[in-house]
Amino acid sequence: MSVQTLLYIGGRLVKGAVVLLVIAVFNFFLIRAAPGDPAKVLAGEAGATDEIFLQQLRDQFGLDEPLYYQLWVYVSNLMQFDMGMSYRQQMPVFDLIMERMPATLLLTGTAFLLSILLGVAAGVIAAAYHRKIWDSVITVAALIFYATPLFWLAMMASLFFSVYLEWLPSFGMQSVGEDLTGWQKITDIAMHLILPATTLGLFFTAVYARMTRTSMIETSRLDFVKTAKAKGMKPSRVTTHHVLRNALLPVVTLAGLQAGQLIGGAVLTETVFAWPGIGRLMFEALFQRDYNLLLGVFFISSALVVLFNLITDVIYLIVDPRIELSK
Repeated sequence: MSVQTLLYIGGRLVKGAVVLLVIAVFNFFLIRAAPGDPAKVLAGEAGATDEIFLQQLRDQFGLDEPLYYQLWVYVSNLMQFDMGMSYRQQMPVFDLIMERMPATLLLTGTAFLLSILLGVAAGVIAAAYHRKIWDSVITVAALIFYATPLFWLAMMASLFFSVYLEWLPSFGMQSVGEDLTGWQKITDIAMHLILPATTLGLFFTAVYARMTRTSMIETSRLDFVKTAKAKGMKPSRVTTHHVLRNALLPVVTLAGLQAGQLIGGAVLTETVFAWPGIGRLMFEALFQRDYNLLLGVFFISSALVVLFNLITDVIYLIVDPRIELSK
């Protein structure tokens, strides 16, 4: 890796840090502007709603301080990688998020790989059979999955495959009440993963399929492809070495941008399938008015999006060496 590339990555990291700081401040004001009082929620759960107890809770969590002071404390702690304590669970926010992070990474990572592999393969097949039956079938299927709401697809998949056919578990990450180890545990998690990962990945599969198909068709009409065919190169080699390689460039860009959207989609998917990830954690924190936990989840999610974009840029440099790095 050249010095110029390292400097480019370093510059992107600095810009990413500034973006994260701006997002953190914006999220702070956004959450504080939302209706609801964490002290009243906690007091209601404890069965004590008198004003003295409410004031004690506000003093304990610093909610009675001026807003600018709360922001200063939050940003200062964030600079020290301290996200505070959860109001409801009385645990460090970072520990709570890291406890749920593996489940979310497993779900989103599987959905991402599944959507890339199936989407690119479907797009290549559709382009190879342009204006034929397979092209029409793949295009119609992609439109259906693209237009179908995620929450409806998740509920219908759970109803059909879990309730009617009883092929797959409908919720959770592992079977409850079973002490499984080794391959049995891995198989059990994999069975629980099929429905949520497939549901989350189908929308993105449709997007990548349509993008790959369009890009393949446009690239196959370029002069350098016609030249390769005129030289007598095998059609399969032309497709893999010339058409597909160049057609994947916009797909790589789109995949990097939408990788972060998987985190947003995971909120609905994890809620419907009771998957114990940070998406479900954020959903629970929202109704509990747990400000610190919400801010922590938002910040970590934003950091993942920035990281995905940086990785996409680096991959783009590898896939297309013609790109010149800006100074």
